[in-house]
Amino acid sequence: MNVPPSLFTRLVLTIALSIPCLAQTGGSGIIQEFAIAYPAPRPCQSHPNKSHESDSHAGSTHEITYNQNNKTPPYYLWITGQNDDTVVRVGMDGKMKFYELPPCSGPHGIDFDDAGQLWVSLEFAGKIVQLLDRNGDIIKGKEYDVRLNCDTCAQKINTHPHGMAFGSDRKTLWYTGKGTGTIGKITPDGKVENFNLPTIGSVPIYIKAGPDRNMWFTEYVGNTIGRITPNGTVKEFPIPTNNSRPIAIVAEPGGGQAMWFTEAAGNKVGRIDMDGTITEFPVPKTQDNAILAGLAFDSVGNLWVQQYVDVNNPKYDLVNNKPTGPVGRDYIIKIDKSILMARQPDISKVAFTFYAVPTRETVMHRIILGPDGNMWFTEMMSDKVGRLITGT
Repeated sequence: MNVPPSLFTRLVLTIALSIPCLAQTGGSGIIQEFAIAYPAPRPCQSHPNKSHESDSHAGSTHEITYNQNNKTPPYYLWITGQNDDTVVRVGMDGKMKFYELPPCSGPHGIDFDDAGQLWVSLEFAGKIVQLLDRNGDIIKGKEYDVRLNCDTCAQKINTHPHGMAFGSDRKTLWYTGKGTGTIGKITPDGKVENFNLPTIGSVPIYIKAGPDRNMWFTEYVGNTIGRITPNGTVKEFPIPTNNSRPIAIVAEPGGGQAMWFTEAAGNKVGRIDMDGTITEFPVPKTQDNAILAGLAFDSVGNLWVQQYVDVNNPKYDLVNNKPTGPVGRDYIIKIDKSILMARQPDISKVAFTFYAVPTRETVMHRIILGPDGNMWFTEMMSDKVGRLITGT
């Protein structure tokens, strides 16, 4: 159905150019950071995460994507600013445009379909909306209510659509129901379906298409990797490490028959083969309270992982009875492509290269291979987008 313009997006004409902060660390990579100056907050009486009356924008910057159909410049990245109800378009030079969404809507998941149309999940509103048409113009768009019906409830139950991605056909939209332990899909003809997961309270958060044409997803609390077929059949695969807190999941490059995922608490990357076999590989820690976030492969098969200081679990000096951190740096880690050939957890011969992020306490969220061949990533708490120039 069409969304009334008064309720949907309006383009903020402000264009911001951030001056990049440069830092060079291990290897030849250079990290640039661009601060995201979100528009002034709008009042929200019942925002789930913070008051929009506040001047603070911390913790807004989440998912990142780009239109892979666009083969010629100019290239743009698209980022969801969840707590500011905003989608940000970022050019390769750091220039930004802001698209404001309805107050309290909470945009999170973001992806392009095969026609080059941009879609966004509104986690706090329980909706999925089309933001741009195939020409890149802002539109009224389509809107789908993905809340669950409840005969005994005063209102529908919000699934909290969190992760979102198109299937192998690039037409069927899939999303994780973070709040209801469900996986949902919207077919090309607009039919909405939701599928219950076997594990209660599993908190599914991230989803991607696999080489087998199924969708694969992480269950953050359920400690499993899930698989759902196009017709909605679900199977869960327990992760060997207890309470590993799986975060992101991506397909292996080059036609590989596996998915790779990060474990925040386990501080490991995992590979799950199409038969459900899971192999875990430990990632060296820069300090005790370092945890992992997103991961992505580059154009030659190296695996890039975000490792940041857990600001909610600082180090503590028991002798002097005072906190000693978090004081360390956050890092982007390159894991050499030879990990793709590893079949045992021992990867002592696989090279790890650490790149220190200039900003501290970033709580990094996602990382992708950008249209310029470099690695781009989001910093959730510092509200920045970063680019690591790889030289590959």
